[in-house]
Amino acid sequence: MAGQHERHARRSQRQAQHTIHAGGEWHAARSGATRDILDPADARPFAVVAEGDERDTDLAVAAAREAFDHGDWPRTPVSERAALLYRVADSLMRDRERLGLLESRDAGKTLEEGRVDIDCVADAFRYFAGLVAAEAPGRVVDAGSPEVHSVVVHEPVGVCALITPWNYPLLQASWKIAPALAAGNTFVVKPSEITPLTTIALIELLVEAGLPAGVANIVTGPGGSVGARLAEHPDVDLVSFTGGLVSGTKVARAAAPSVKKVALELGGKNPNVVFADACATDEGFDTAVDQALNAAFIHSGQVCSAGARLIIEESVSERFVAELADRASRIRLGRGTDDGVECGPLVSEQQRAKVEAYVASALAEGAVLRTGGKRPEGLNEGFFYAPTVLDACHREMKVVREEVFGPVLTVETFRTEDEAVALANDTEYGLAGGVWTTDAGRARRVAGRLRHGTVWINDFHPYLPQAEWGGFGKSGTGRELGPAGLAEYRETKHIYQNLAPRPVRWFAG
Repeated sequence: MAGQHERHARRSQRQAQHTIHAGGEWHAARSGATRDILDPADARPFAVVAEGDERDTDLAVAAAREAFDHGDWPRTPVSERAALLYRVADSLMRDRERLGLLESRDAGKTLEEGRVDIDCVADAFRYFAGLVAAEAPGRVVDAGSPEVHSVVVHEPVGVCALITPWNYPLLQASWKIAPALAAGNTFVVKPSEITPLTTIALIELLVEAGLPAGVANIVTGPGGSVGARLAEHPDVDLVSFTGGLVSGTKVARAAAPSVKKVALELGGKNPNVVFADACATDEGFDTAVDQALNAAFIHSGQVCSAGARLIIEESVSERFVAELADRASRIRLGRGTDDGVECGPLVSEQQRAKVEAYVASALAEGAVLRTGGKRPEGLNEGFFYAPTVLDACHREMKVVREEVFGPVLTVETFRTEDEAVALANDTEYGLAGGVWTTDAGRARRVAGRLRHGTVWINDFHPYLPQAEWGGFGKSGTGRELGPAGLAEYRETKHIYQNLAPRPVRWFAG
């Protein structure tokens, strides 16, 4: 407990805007610029961070480059790297309540969601620690000769630029930072400029755990300057970006001239397919409706894998949508830290305006509003928007094609299995999708035909740190989590050793 108080004292002694960490030191932006962090529940500032730019970014990259090229971390034994990650996981659970509260206030989600996020972050650190600790040192390749020893080994990529989104600030950071460190890399992380606070706290925990100076660096600032500079920087070896499609394509273009490794997670437009047989019993009906609510409205729909497209068999659609809309209208909105609140605000006024524009376009295109579609009464402060259900939607609607990233659920209907699959796959994205049916054969068939990186059968949203996460199509490239998530942060090297060298005599001489 004394150590925790001392850590908080050290933090309070620094000026609040000293949120850039490079080469083991915290400092303000070189320009002196700062940014207010707003509480989305009341639109009032409650923290101040440094507003870094290209100069701060170059300083952080130089520190990461120096630490990788000349520091100890890339050559630290795997067992020691794993031990540090385990220590970080323990510190996260020690500070669970403080960090969960900070995540709730920064991103607007409920306190319970914030707590669960911290649990998941700790799980990610533990998973990658255990994964590298259990690995063999190399894969021996049979060269067909006793005079040859051939082995394939994995080495760290180098300096990693990690650009994270605003909806799950600490969780998305952990999906990048944990495997990057486990593999022996150094990094510069740029959190979203509107939700940076828990990522700053994570850097503090890494330092507390004994990570050498220069290995972990953070620059708080906007994507247009800090993110763009990281993507193009010649001393960055890999850029991992999670965010929107437009920004992701800019990152890819900026990274292309230096031919650095690029991993992109760019969201989705995720179908939740409900067959009539899943609703044949009262229990099945209740479960499917409940899970459709969870799929669409957790964290106010600000989830890349949100089941924002309900695709339901026509014969049960009227009853299902009526019940769904009724329950959605009774979701309790408010500040995420208040008792009884089930859904918090959107993250910003800009995001709310975006959601409002999508709903307006849907209604103009013929969608039927079943509930929501407005700012809730009695919540005049903050960026709240009522959970919204839009019925009678079709594929040509903008709200069906594009990622809304808000509490908006669209409803489409089908009559046959083939039609359901065609609708679910009729998207430029391919991140995730759900299938609800009691027919085991149908479940396997439909799951196999869906072109999405994760498919849930009779469930929605759970993920496992040991299972890869990522999508098809415009949902991005590469994978996070699982063995493939670690492989993103490694280079593969083949070492071929001739144990009995002799002249080849290929040339007569």
